[in-house]
Amino acid sequence: MSDIDLLRSIVTIYPDFPKPGVSFLDIFPIFRDPVAFETMITHFIYHITSHTVPKSVRKKVDVVVGLDARGFLIGPLIALRLGAAFVPVRKKGKLPGPCKQTSYEKEYGSDTFEMQDGAIRHGQNVIVVDDLIATALRPSLGGSASAAGALVRMHGGNILEYLFIVEISALRKNWTIEDPVYSIIQE
Repeated sequence: MSDIDLLRSIVTIYPDFPKPGVSFLDIFPIFRDPVAFETMITHFIYHITSHTVPKSVRKKVDVVVGLDARGFLIGPLIALRLGAAFVPVRKKGKLPGPCKQTSYEKEYGSDTFEMQDGAIRHGQNVIVVDDLIATALRPSLGGSASAAGALVRMHGGNILEYLFIVEISALRKNWTIEDPVYSIIQE
């Protein structure tokens, strides 16, 4: 069984959660299985080192940005293995000190993300990680990943790629993005 098949077999789908008409893809079973968890992290590292980094000018990832909250589960591990910094993007009011912020639309309303000022320096190479990509990656169209990307750009960072565990492929046609997107599982 391939690593992608293993991970796909573990992700659980809950129809009509959190509301009717929405199917929730539960990634938490991956974290309960040490072999699957290691497989996922190793898969991301292999992809980054064999595909993403060779295409970058400086051949290096400086910062891994993880989105609140599931991006916090994989971002620090990826950053550690790459020798990169980890920077969290959190919901408004959760980070101390001066922060830059941006708002975005999501399925259930709007929200605001923040990143601490100075967390990313101008010109640093950045990878943005989260569990799921299901909406557009353009601030005017909404989406948490888009908001995180906007914060990276406000700091002068260079986004090398967005990484996700799961992608809702049917929504890809709605994406208007400039940066590469990689996901392990396409549903």
